[in-house]
Amino acid sequence: MKITAKAPCRVDLAGGTLDIWPLYLYHPHAVTVNFAVNRYTSCTVQTRTDTKIVLRSRDLKSEEVFDSLAALQAAKKYKLPLAAYLVKFFAPIAGIEVETFSEAPAGAGISGSSSLMITLASALNKLTRRSYSLEQIREVAQNVEAQIIQVPTGCQDYYPAMYGGVSAIELRVDGLHRKAIPIDFEELNARTVLVYTGEPRNSGINNWEVTKAHIDGDKQVFQNFSKIAKIAVRMRAALENGDWQETGKLVREEWSHRRKNAPGITTPLIDSLIESTRKAGAMGAKVCGAGGGGCVFFLVEKGTKERVSELIGKQGVEVLPVTVAPRGVSVTVKT
Repeated sequence: MKITAKAPCRVDLAGGTLDIWPLYLYHPHAVTVNFAVNRYTSCTVQTRTDTKIVLRSRDLKSEEVFDSLAALQAAKKYKLPLAAYLVKFFAPIAGIEVETFSEAPAGAGISGSSSLMITLASALNKLTRRSYSLEQIREVAQNVEAQIIQVPTGCQDYYPAMYGGVSAIELRVDGLHRKAIPIDFEELNARTVLVYTGEPRNSGINNWEVTKAHIDGDKQVFQNFSKIAKIAVRMRAALENGDWQETGKLVREEWSHRRKNAPGITTPLIDSLIESTRKAGAMGAKVCGAGGGGCVFFLVEKGTKERVSELIGKQGVEVLPVTVAPRGVSVTVKT
Protein backbone atom coordinates (compact mmCIF):
# COMPACT_ATOMS: atom_id res chain seq x y z
CA MET A 1 0.00 0.00 0.00
CA LYS A 2 1.20 3.50 -0.86
CA ILE A 3 -0.44 6.57 0.66
CA THR A 4 0.35 10.14 -0.34
CA ALA A 5 -0.88 13.30 1.38
CA LYS A 6 -0.48 17.02 0.89
CA ALA A 7 -1.52 20.14 2.86
CA PRO A 8 -0.91 23.92 2.65
CA CYS A 9 0.99 26.21 5.01
CA ARG A 10 -0.49 29.46 6.35
CA VAL A 11 -0.14 33.20 6.99
CA ASP A 12 -1.60 34.48 10.26
CA LEU A 13 -3.31 37.86 10.13
CA ALA A 14 -4.46 38.56 13.69
CA GLY A 15 -4.98 36.93 17.06
CA GLY A 16 -1.93 34.67 17.03
CA THR A 17 -0.57 33.30 20.35
CA LEU A 18 -4.05 33.74 21.85
CA ASP A 19 -4.72 30.26 20.45
CA ILE A 20 -2.44 28.72 23.10
CA TRP A 21 -4.47 27.28 25.98
CA PRO A 22 -5.40 28.83 28.39
CA LEU A 23 -4.66 32.36 27.13
CA TYR A 24 -7.85 32.68 25.07
CA LEU A 25 -9.98 31.91 28.13
CA TYR A 26 -8.95 35.27 29.62
CA HIS A 27 -10.11 37.26 26.57
CA PRO A 28 -13.84 37.11 25.73
CA HIS A 29 -14.73 36.37 22.09
CA ALA A 30 -11.09 35.57 21.22
CA VAL A 31 -10.54 34.62 17.59
CA THR A 32 -7.54 33.98 15.35
CA VAL A 33 -7.68 34.97 11.67
CA ASN A 34 -5.42 33.34 9.07
CA PHE A 35 -5.31 32.01 5.51
CA ALA A 36 -3.79 29.02 3.73
CA VAL A 37 -1.09 29.58 1.10
CA ASN A 38 0.10 27.39 -1.74
CA ARG A 39 3.35 26.45 -0.06
CA TYR A 40 2.76 22.79 0.65
CA THR A 41 4.01 19.96 2.78
CA SER A 42 3.70 16.43 1.45
CA CYS A 43 4.45 12.87 2.42
CA THR A 44 4.48 9.34 1.10
CA VAL A 45 3.88 6.36 3.39
CA GLN A 46 4.54 2.95 1.87
CA THR A 47 4.28 -0.48 3.49
CA ARG A 48 7.26 -2.83 3.48
CA THR A 49 7.56 -6.61 3.48
CA ASP A 50 9.82 -6.54 6.55
CA THR A 51 9.57 -4.88 9.98
CA LYS A 52 11.86 -1.91 9.29
CA ILE A 53 10.76 1.69 9.85
CA VAL A 54 12.49 4.02 7.39
CA LEU A 55 12.10 7.79 7.89
CA ARG A 56 13.34 10.19 5.25
CA SER A 57 13.08 13.98 4.75
CA ARG A 58 13.83 15.23 1.26
CA ASP A 59 14.12 18.89 2.20
CA LEU A 60 16.28 18.24 5.26
CA LYS A 61 18.29 15.61 3.36
CA SER A 62 18.15 13.28 6.33
CA GLU A 63 17.27 9.64 6.91
CA GLU A 64 17.10 7.22 9.82
CA VAL A 65 16.25 3.52 9.91
CA PHE A 66 14.92 1.38 12.75
CA ASP A 67 14.80 -2.41 12.66
CA SER A 68 11.26 -2.40 14.02
CA LEU A 69 8.58 -0.28 15.68
CA ALA A 70 9.89 -1.49 19.04
CA ALA A 71 13.34 -0.18 18.16
CA LEU A 72 11.88 3.21 17.21
CA GLN A 73 9.90 3.33 20.46
CA ALA A 74 13.02 2.50 22.48
CA ALA A 75 15.21 5.17 20.87
CA LYS A 76 16.23 8.12 23.07
CA LYS A 77 16.69 10.67 20.28
CA TYR A 78 15.59 11.10 16.67
CA LYS A 79 17.06 12.82 13.65
CA LEU A 80 13.51 13.36 12.37
CA PRO A 81 11.40 13.73 15.52
CA LEU A 82 8.21 14.88 13.81
CA ALA A 83 7.94 11.69 11.75
CA ALA A 84 9.25 9.48 14.56
CA TYR A 85 6.77 10.70 17.17
CA LEU A 86 3.81 10.36 14.84
CA VAL A 87 4.82 6.84 13.76
CA LYS A 88 5.31 5.95 17.43
CA PHE A 89 1.77 7.17 18.20
CA PHE A 90 -0.01 5.49 15.27
CA ALA A 91 2.06 2.29 15.73
CA PRO A 92 1.67 0.55 12.36
CA ILE A 93 1.69 -3.25 12.63
CA ALA A 94 4.11 -3.74 9.70
CA GLY A 95 7.24 -2.07 8.44
CA ILE A 96 6.80 1.22 6.59
CA GLU A 97 8.82 3.76 4.66
CA VAL A 98 7.97 7.44 5.27
CA GLU A 99 9.22 10.25 3.07
CA THR A 100 8.33 13.88 3.82
CA PHE A 101 8.89 17.18 2.06
CA SER A 102 8.18 20.81 2.95
CA GLU A 103 8.12 23.84 0.66
CA ALA A 104 8.33 26.15 3.69
CA PRO A 105 11.83 27.53 4.34
CA ALA A 106 13.41 26.57 7.65
CA GLY A 107 11.98 28.58 10.54
CA ALA A 108 9.75 30.58 8.20
CA GLY A 109 6.87 31.04 10.64
CA ILE A 110 4.27 29.88 8.10
CA SER A 111 3.53 26.67 10.02
CA GLY A 112 5.50 24.24 7.91
CA SER A 113 5.84 21.85 10.84
CA SER A 114 2.15 22.02 11.77
CA SER A 115 1.13 21.50 8.16
CA LEU A 116 3.47 18.52 7.87
CA MET A 117 2.01 17.04 11.03
CA ILE A 118 -1.51 17.24 9.56
CA THR A 119 -0.19 15.77 6.31
CA LEU A 120 1.62 12.81 7.89
CA ALA A 121 -0.98 12.19 10.61
CA SER A 122 -3.68 12.04 7.92
CA ALA A 123 -1.68 9.48 5.94
CA LEU A 124 -0.92 7.36 9.02
CA ASN A 125 -4.56 7.60 10.09
CA LYS A 126 -5.54 6.11 6.75
CA LEU A 127 -2.82 3.43 6.90
CA THR A 128 -3.67 2.25 10.41
CA ARG A 129 -7.44 2.58 9.91
CA ARG A 130 -7.86 4.59 13.10
CA SER A 131 -10.79 6.46 11.52
CA TYR A 132 -10.05 9.65 13.41
CA SER A 133 -12.03 12.68 12.31
CA LEU A 134 -10.13 15.67 10.97
CA GLU A 135 -10.63 17.45 14.29
CA GLN A 136 -9.25 14.44 16.17
CA ILE A 137 -6.24 14.41 13.84
CA ARG A 138 -5.70 18.07 14.74
CA GLU A 139 -5.74 17.24 18.43
CA VAL A 140 -3.25 14.40 17.95
CA ALA A 141 -0.95 16.61 15.88
CA GLN A 142 -1.09 19.46 18.39
CA ASN A 143 -0.36 17.20 21.36
CA VAL A 144 2.46 15.37 19.60
CA GLU A 145 4.06 18.67 18.57
CA ALA A 146 3.96 19.78 22.21
CA GLN A 147 5.81 16.58 23.14
CA ILE A 148 8.47 17.38 20.56
CA ILE A 149 9.11 21.05 21.36
CA GLN A 150 8.34 20.60 25.08
CA VAL A 151 6.33 23.80 25.44
CA PRO A 152 2.60 24.48 24.90
CA THR A 153 1.39 24.67 21.31
CA GLY A 154 -1.42 26.71 19.79
CA CYS A 155 -4.27 25.37 17.67
CA GLN A 156 -4.55 27.91 14.84
CA ASP A 157 -1.64 26.63 12.74
CA TYR A 158 -3.40 23.36 11.91
CA TYR A 159 -6.67 24.72 10.51
CA PRO A 160 -5.36 26.15 7.21
CA ALA A 161 -3.71 22.77 6.58
CA MET A 162 -7.00 21.05 7.40
CA TYR A 163 -9.40 23.22 5.39
CA GLY A 164 -7.54 25.72 3.21
CA GLY A 165 -9.06 29.13 2.43
CA VAL A 166 -9.42 32.01 4.88
CA SER A 167 -10.38 31.10 8.43
CA ALA A 168 -11.64 32.54 11.68
CA ILE A 169 -10.85 30.14 14.51
CA GLU A 170 -13.19 30.93 17.39
CA LEU A 171 -11.55 30.14 20.73
CA ARG A 172 -14.32 29.36 23.18
CA VAL A 173 -14.91 27.75 26.58
CA ASP A 174 -16.82 24.97 24.79
CA GLY A 175 -13.97 24.32 22.36
CA LEU A 176 -12.54 25.47 19.05
CA HIS A 177 -14.75 26.40 16.10
CA ARG A 178 -13.36 27.05 12.62
CA LYS A 179 -15.49 29.28 10.40
CA ALA A 180 -14.64 30.04 6.77
CA ILE A 181 -14.43 33.75 5.89
CA PRO A 182 -16.03 34.14 2.44
CA ILE A 183 -13.86 36.60 0.54
CA ASP A 184 -12.64 36.95 -3.03
CA PHE A 185 -9.35 35.05 -3.02
CA GLU A 186 -8.09 36.98 -6.04
CA GLU A 187 -8.49 40.25 -4.14
CA LEU A 188 -6.31 38.92 -1.33
CA ASN A 189 -3.81 37.46 -3.81
CA ALA A 190 -3.44 40.87 -5.48
CA ARG A 191 -2.67 42.46 -2.11
CA THR A 192 -0.33 39.85 -0.59
CA VAL A 193 3.46 40.01 -0.55
CA LEU A 194 5.24 37.37 1.52
CA VAL A 195 8.97 37.57 2.13
CA TYR A 196 11.49 35.29 3.82
CA THR A 197 14.08 37.20 5.81
CA GLY A 198 16.48 34.27 5.90
CA GLU A 199 16.58 34.47 9.69
CA PRO A 200 15.09 31.23 11.07
CA ARG A 201 13.53 31.50 14.50
CA ASN A 202 12.37 29.18 17.26
CA SER A 203 8.64 29.73 17.69
CA GLY A 204 8.44 27.47 20.72
CA ILE A 205 10.77 29.72 22.69
CA ASN A 206 9.14 33.03 21.71
CA ASN A 207 5.61 31.79 22.29
CA TRP A 208 6.51 30.21 25.61
CA GLU A 209 8.14 33.43 26.88
CA VAL A 210 5.02 35.41 26.04
CA THR A 211 2.64 32.74 27.37
CA LYS A 212 4.55 32.51 30.65
CA ALA A 213 4.56 36.32 31.05
CA HIS A 214 0.79 36.37 30.47
CA ILE A 215 0.09 33.60 32.99
CA ASP A 216 2.50 35.14 35.51
CA GLY A 217 0.38 38.29 35.49
CA ASP A 218 2.49 40.68 33.43
CA LYS A 219 0.04 43.59 33.10
CA GLN A 220 1.64 44.99 29.96
CA VAL A 221 1.46 41.65 28.14
CA PHE A 222 -2.15 41.14 29.28
CA GLN A 223 -3.13 44.59 28.02
CA ASN A 224 -1.37 43.99 24.71
CA PHE A 225 -3.28 40.76 24.19
CA SER A 226 -6.56 42.37 25.18
CA LYS A 227 -5.97 44.85 22.36
CA ILE A 228 -4.82 42.10 19.98
CA ALA A 229 -7.98 40.10 20.75
CA LYS A 230 -10.20 43.07 19.89
CA ILE A 231 -8.19 43.78 16.72
CA ALA A 232 -8.70 40.17 15.57
CA VAL A 233 -12.49 40.49 15.98
CA ARG A 234 -12.43 43.69 13.91
CA MET A 235 -10.11 42.06 11.35
CA ARG A 236 -12.60 39.26 10.80
CA ALA A 237 -15.38 41.78 10.22
CA ALA A 238 -13.25 43.88 7.86
CA LEU A 239 -12.44 40.85 5.72
CA GLU A 240 -16.06 39.73 5.66
CA ASN A 241 -17.04 43.23 4.50
CA GLY A 242 -14.25 43.46 1.90
CA ASP A 243 -12.90 46.59 3.62
CA TRP A 244 -9.23 46.50 2.66
CA GLN A 245 -8.37 49.93 4.06
CA GLU A 246 -9.62 48.85 7.46
CA THR A 247 -7.81 45.52 7.10
CA GLY A 248 -4.52 47.31 6.39
CA LYS A 249 -5.02 49.58 9.39
CA LEU A 250 -5.65 46.57 11.62
CA VAL A 251 -2.53 44.75 10.36
CA ARG A 252 -0.52 47.81 11.44
CA GLU A 253 -2.25 47.97 14.81
CA GLU A 254 -1.79 44.26 15.46
CA TRP A 255 1.92 44.45 14.78
CA SER A 256 2.40 47.58 16.90
CA HIS A 257 1.05 45.72 19.94
CA ARG A 258 2.58 42.31 19.20
CA ARG A 259 6.13 43.60 18.87
CA LYS A 260 5.95 44.87 22.47
CA ASN A 261 5.27 41.46 23.99
CA ALA A 262 8.85 40.19 24.25
CA PRO A 263 12.38 41.13 23.18
CA GLY A 264 13.37 39.56 19.88
CA ILE A 265 9.92 39.44 18.27
CA THR A 266 11.13 41.98 15.74
CA THR A 267 14.61 42.49 14.26
CA PRO A 268 16.40 45.45 12.65
CA LEU A 269 15.90 43.86 9.22
CA ILE A 270 12.16 43.39 9.77
CA ASP A 271 11.79 46.98 11.00
CA SER A 272 13.72 48.26 7.98
CA LEU A 273 11.60 46.29 5.50
CA ILE A 274 8.35 47.52 7.01
CA GLU A 275 9.48 51.14 7.13
CA SER A 276 10.95 51.22 3.61
CA THR A 277 7.84 49.80 1.89
CA ARG A 278 5.23 52.16 3.31
CA LYS A 279 5.53 54.79 0.60
CA ALA A 280 5.65 52.09 -2.11
CA GLY A 281 2.17 50.83 -1.28
CA ALA A 282 2.41 48.63 1.83
CA MET A 283 -0.71 49.24 3.89
CA GLY A 284 0.46 47.12 6.81
CA ALA A 285 2.94 44.38 7.65
CA LYS A 286 3.67 41.89 10.40
CA VAL A 287 5.87 38.89 11.04
CA CYS A 288 4.37 35.45 10.55
CA GLY A 289 4.15 33.23 13.57
CA ALA A 290 5.98 34.04 16.78
CA GLY A 291 8.46 36.48 15.23
CA GLY A 292 12.19 36.83 15.66
CA GLY A 293 12.80 36.23 11.96
CA GLY A 294 11.25 33.98 9.36
CA CYS A 295 8.59 35.40 7.04
CA VAL A 296 6.96 38.83 6.95
CA PHE A 297 3.52 39.40 5.45
CA PHE A 298 2.76 42.69 3.67
CA LEU A 299 -0.77 43.78 2.78
CA VAL A 300 -0.38 46.21 -0.13
CA GLU A 301 -2.56 48.57 -2.11
CA LYS A 302 -4.01 46.96 -5.20
CA GLY A 303 -1.69 47.54 -8.15
CA THR A 304 1.45 47.99 -6.02
CA LYS A 305 2.39 44.36 -5.46
CA GLU A 306 5.13 44.35 -8.10
CA ARG A 307 6.60 47.66 -6.91
CA VAL A 308 6.72 46.56 -3.27
CA SER A 309 8.20 43.20 -4.24
CA GLU A 310 10.95 44.85 -6.31
CA LEU A 311 11.83 47.21 -3.47
CA ILE A 312 12.13 44.30 -1.05
CA GLY A 313 14.19 42.28 -3.54
CA LYS A 314 16.68 45.14 -3.86
CA GLN A 315 17.36 44.78 -0.13
CA GLY A 316 18.51 41.21 -0.68
CA VAL A 317 15.41 39.59 0.79
CA GLU A 318 13.58 36.72 -0.93
CA VAL A 319 9.99 37.26 -2.05
CA LEU A 320 7.98 34.03 -1.91
CA PRO A 321 5.30 33.83 -4.63
CA VAL A 322 2.10 32.70 -2.91
CA THR A 323 -1.64 32.64 -3.47
CA VAL A 324 -4.51 31.50 -1.27
CA ALA A 325 -4.75 27.71 -1.17
CA PRO A 326 -8.49 27.00 -1.51
CA ARG A 327 -8.40 23.44 -0.18
CA GLY A 328 -6.88 21.68 2.81
CA VAL A 329 -5.26 18.28 3.25
CA SER A 330 -5.79 15.63 0.60
CA VAL A 331 -5.00 11.92 0.92
CA THR A 332 -4.59 9.40 -1.92
CA VAL A 333 -4.33 5.62 -1.49
CA LYS A 334 -2.83 3.17 -4.01
CA THR A 335 -2.81 -0.58 -3.47
